[in-house]
Amino acid sequence: MKQSPLIQSIEAGQLKTSIPLFRVGDTISVHTRIVEGEKERVQVFTGTVIARKGASLSETFSLYRISYGSAMEKVFMIHSPRITKIELVKNGKVRRSKIYYIRGAFGKKAKIQERIRAKVSTNVAPTVDQTS
Repeated sequence: MKQSPLIQSIEAGQLKTSIPLFRVGDTISVHTRIVEGEKERVQVFTGTVIARKGASLSETFSLYRISYGSAMEKVFMIHSPRITKIELVKNGKVRRSKIYYIRGAFGKKAKIQERIRAKVSTNVAPTVDQTS
């Protein structure tokens, strides 16, 4: 279903532009603002992205982590005003778009291989100094 141009223009003004490119399998840190009464603080949640859903303003992603023997899963809205910063910690190499199978896994079963990015190389040969 197509949205009206008015709704599209309102949503375009609320979209964040400082979001790094991340995919399912990546490990990211999400800095969220927590309001407790009159006080405000920033809390960091680091985990593996197991799912990404939606589009534009209603896009969400799920983070999964195991800490102190208990598993936690949180769903965040990417363009939420509560999220102050998203940092990419590690790139993961997975072959599925949703990795829900990692939920009950511990140890080696829960391990995700790291994706190594190609380095930008210049086609310039190194110079050797022969003044000896």
